[in-house]
Amino acid sequence: MTSISILGATGSIGRSTLDLVRRFPGRFRVEVLTAHRSADELADAVLATNAKVAAIADARAAPRLAERLAGRSIEVLVGADGVLEAAKRDADWTMAAIVGAAGLAPTLAAAERGGVLALANKEALVCSGPHLLDAAARAGTRLLPVDSEHNAVFQALAERPVATLRRLVLTASGGPFRNASLEEMARATPEEAVAHPRWSMGAKISIDSATMMNKGLELIEAHLLFGVPETKLATLVHPQSLVHGIVEFEDGSQIATLGPTDMRVPIAHTLAWPDRLPLDEQRLDLTTCGTLNFEPPDERRFPALRVARDALRTGGSAPTILNAANEVAVASFLERRTGFLDIISVVEATLESLVADAPGTLEEVVAIDCAARHKATALCAALSDR
Repeated sequence: MTSISILGATGSIGRSTLDLVRRFPGRFRVEVLTAHRSADELADAVLATNAKVAAIADARAAPRLAERLAGRSIEVLVGADGVLEAAKRDADWTMAAIVGAAGLAPTLAAAERGGVLALANKEALVCSGPHLLDAAARAGTRLLPVDSEHNAVFQALAERPVATLRRLVLTASGGPFRNASLEEMARATPEEAVAHPRWSMGAKISIDSATMMNKGLELIEAHLLFGVPETKLATLVHPQSLVHGIVEFEDGSQIATLGPTDMRVPIAHTLAWPDRLPLDEQRLDLTTCGTLNFEPPDERRFPALRVARDALRTGGSAPTILNAANEVAVASFLERRTGFLDIISVVEATLESLVADAPGTLEEVVAIDCAARHKATALCAALSDR
C-alpha cells in the first residue's frame, strides 16, 4: 500500500484526493492530514481514513479537534509549527494543497524528505522555486504537477527533451468576465467574480481565474517545472475547458491533453503515476462536446498576464512580490474594501515600489513576502479610503 499525506485536506483539492483514496481502500494508507481551521471536517476525515496524525494550523480550532479525537491513538499537532512537523512525517506520496504562501514551508519540508510530491500549491513554487527544486533534487523527490494545465503538459511532454519544443500552451477558460467590458468588471461584486462558469473552486483561486492572475502564476510555474524559457510559454483562452494543455514541437506537430473539468482526473494521475486509476464515471465524449473555441487573451482587459510575465522576466524576488501582493489584493476585494480592477493595480504598484533582489535563503523569501504584503496592505487601505 502507498502511504500518503494530505497537506490541506479540507480544501477542494484535499477533499477530491480523499474521495479518490476512499475508492481504492486496498491501495492507499493515509498517514497524515492537515487543515487550517476546519476542525470537524478534519476530524471526520481522520476518523474515516484512520490517519495517524492530524494537524490544525489555527490554534483556536485545536480544542474542538482534540475533543473529536479524544480516546483514540491519533497524534494531534497544533499551529503553523504543528503543520510543519506533520509535513516532515514519512509518506510515500504527499499532496501539497495548502492555499497561498502559507503552504511554502510545509511544501518545502515535504520536498526535503523524498518520495512523490503532488504539487497543487502553485504559490510555493512561484515564491521559492529554486529552493523547492533544489530541495527536491537533493532528496530525490519526484515533483508531479496537479494543476490541470501543468498536469496536461506533463502528460503531453512525456519527458521529451525541452530542446525539441517550440512552445508550451496553457489554456484558460476566461473566467466569468471573459466577455465583460472594463466598466462591467469595475462594478463586479465578489459573488459575481467567484461564479466560475466551468470549475468549482475556492474563493481565492476563483478570483485569480476571474483576473487571469492564475494563468500568470501558472506561466511562472511552468517555466520552473519544465525548464522552458518565458519566450516559449503561451496562453490560449478556451472557454470549454476540455483541452487543458498543448505541447508544440519543432517539427510543427502538437500534442494536446483533453479531459473533463474535474480535478479528480489530474489528482488520480499523480496518485497512481506511472500507472493509472480506473475512474469509470469520468469520461469525455467528444461526440457531445460540440465546437471547441480558442482565442488569444485580451491583455487590455486582463493585464495580470502582462504583469506576471514582467515578473518572470525580472526574476529575483519579483514572483514572490507578485504572489504576496495578489493574495492581499484578492482578500481586500473579497472583503469589499476595494474593487475588482484594483487587484491588479495594487499588484503592479507593489512590484514597482520594491527592489526585486534574488533571495538567497528561505528566510529572505519570507522577509520579502512580508514586505510585499505590508506594501500591498497600505495600497489597499488608501484605495478603500477613496
